Amino acid sequence: MGGPKKAIQDMFQRNKWKILRGDTVVIMAGKDKGLTGTITKVIRHPKEPKVLIEGRNLNKKHVKRSDNHPGGIVTVEAPVPYSNVQLVDPVTKAPCRVTWRYLEDGTKVRISKGKLASGSVIPRPEILKMRRKPHPLPGPKDTPTSLARVGAAKTLKKP
Repeated sequence: MGGPKKAIQDMFQRNKWKILRGDTVVIMAGKDKGLTGTITKVIRHPKEPKVLIEGRNLNKKHVKRSDNHPGGIVTVEAPVPYSNVQLVDPVTKAPCRVTWRYLEDGTKVRISKGKLASGSVIPRPEILKMRRKPHPLPGPKDTPTSLARVGAAKTLKKP
């Protein structure tokens, strides 16, 4: 007889992910072992986190014909398990582990660690500074900013 089942906990807490979109990684296991690539997407599943790597782990997929597609066999990128990739150290260009540290000015950074690591700061990828989805334009039912500021000012004043 077993005890009560525990609730599934997230493998990583929020903002604890060490590998981000745009990072250069080395594949440590699988058919593309030893190859490097850039991460295009991080799939943050609580039990099975995975990453998509540009041009790596290619599989064939059969696509049915439709009105706008002729159909046939297409090559697609399959996800690689998160545990099968390691970040590339920016100085030594070797695979390394990563830890989070705080600098003297209080900024949170990633530091390389391990046998072949230099211990240097791994910068955030530039692609993360761009938004994937643009900010939505105001719709017909949105409150204009001029009225929103007036309402906020009234609630702050107490008689």
